[in-house]
Amino acid sequence: MSASLNITAATVDPALLDLPWELPLEAWPSDTIASLPKGISRHLVRFANLSGYVVAVKETTTEMARGEYDMLRNLQKLDIPCVDPVAVITGRAEESGAPLPSVLVTRHLKFSLPYRALFSQTLRPDTANRLVDALAVLLVRLHIAGFFWGDVSLSNTLFRRDAGAFAAYLVDAETGQLYDGGLSNGQRENDLEIARVNIAGELMDLEAGGRVDDELDPISVSDGIVAAYRSLWKELTGSESFASNERWRISERVQRLNSLGFDIEELAIRTDESGTTVRIQPKVVDAGHHQRRLLRLTGLDAGENQARRLLNDLDSYAATHGKSDLDEEMVAHEWVSRVFEPVIKSIPRDLKGKLEPAEMFHQLLEHRWFMSQNEARSIPLAEALTSYINSVLRHRRDEATVIAPLTGTITLPNRVIDADEAQTNWRDRV
Repeated sequence: MSASLNITAATVDPALLDLPWELPLEAWPSDTIASLPKGISRHLVRFANLSGYVVAVKETTTEMARGEYDMLRNLQKLDIPCVDPVAVITGRAEESGAPLPSVLVTRHLKFSLPYRALFSQTLRPDTANRLVDALAVLLVRLHIAGFFWGDVSLSNTLFRRDAGAFAAYLVDAETGQLYDGGLSNGQRENDLEIARVNIAGELMDLEAGGRVDDELDPISVSDGIVAAYRSLWKELTGSESFASNERWRISERVQRLNSLGFDIEELAIRTDESGTTVRIQPKVVDAGHHQRRLLRLTGLDAGENQARRLLNDLDSYAATHGKSDLDEEMVAHEWVSRVFEPVIKSIPRDLKGKLEPAEMFHQLLEHRWFMSQNEARSIPLAEALTSYINSVLRHRRDEATVIAPLTGTITLPNRVIDADEAQTNWRDRV
């Protein structure tokens, strides 16, 4: 290892020194590399095992590595869903003394997948629309925080399953900028147009490789992010006027925002001179309403939709057992110990890496509901759990560790095939 190696990190993991920084990233040995799916990137990215977890290592310039590291740290302080920056490594050199590119090291987001790895054979329209909806929510959150992305795309995003939907996380922030005074409408529209064009191009690329359903229209799906974004932006930031005798609409607006998963930290309320009209406008809107309530009551950290589903089951438990009038924190503790934890502990060890615990519990509740509908009876949770494990969970691929998808082209004895074709053939085999 070169004596000039420099590591910049908030908390340095000594194991970073054990990685082969004297080798070009493409030459790292297989025993160092972790087999995980990765998206398309303009830079070389490899995953590596480090101290019991996985990191993503991206070769880039020193300036860009440091800039992105600082940006990701700033976004974390703003509670924006993004990858965790670990370190910037500069001063790399081969044993011969030849310089090597600097790298940015980020922590891999467990149970997250790039969009290309989220479908088995072909991308269906409803899945594509859910991905776009998740990206729209992320983009709104970024814009509210004053962040101009500059390269919005599915490829620069990671997705985690979230109770039938997806939660989006920013991966690539190298083109982004934070503005203290917020973004202008022109900057927001620019980001939105970049998103629309990039998503259309990404889906057309999949379409050309035969990887999308025949009914999927790339243009229609990409236009969907514009509609989803504008609808959510208006709901979160738009003003609303009504008669002074309709004050109940203030609570209705707050409840509507809560149902979308957002909290209001400040609400501006104004009346006109005659006192007949009231105008309200949210000042600061923060995502994660259900996440925070679940974390406060149970200590469980889950996605927003997962949290909403778990809270619904908690409320159902309280009502079924006549505990609705008791202290909700006490009831929540009882629900965790008597319902949630026994379910998770019952999952066989070899299946625990299939999904996050909260997602497993959500899918179990869904499975139980379908069983009850089909059999026209109330299915006990234990019976539903056995059925879910054997008929659903065992047949899912492991989303904690998935073999990396192929990229580029591959040369065979008789022809050169595209990576998409090779990936399809690989999925057929497994």
